[in-house]
Amino acid sequence: MPPVSKGKTAQTQAAAKAQAASKSGGKAKKKKWSKGKVREKLNNLILFDTATYDKMVKEVPTYKLITPSVVSERLKINGSLARIGLRELHERGLIRLIVHHRQQIIYTRNPKVEGSKDKADD
Repeated sequence: MPPVSKGKTAQTQAAAKAQAASKSGGKAKKKKWSKGKVREKLNNLILFDTATYDKMVKEVPTYKLITPSVVSERLKINGSLARIGLRELHERGLIRLIVHHRQQIIYTRNPKVEGSKDKADD
């Protein structure tokens, strides 16, 4: 056999490695798992400030369906704070209790009776 020049040997070695890799399938990259959907952290109030309290007293009695979750979402307050506020509005007579279940409390707006105002004025 005649001597092989160095340039050809490097090419043949590279070709041999490429063939071996293609035959064995080569190393596949590992699958990158996604982080999943991450919810944004809610930054709700844990104590009433005067603006939020006034807004609750003014707006909440006008809602048709009143639950702690609805109040918490609309006013950006904590759920426990919403429960306390709703309890206070109920004691004042501004909202009416529909269902008091262990896990869910449902209120509605208090219907205003128009005839009672006229009787009070007479």
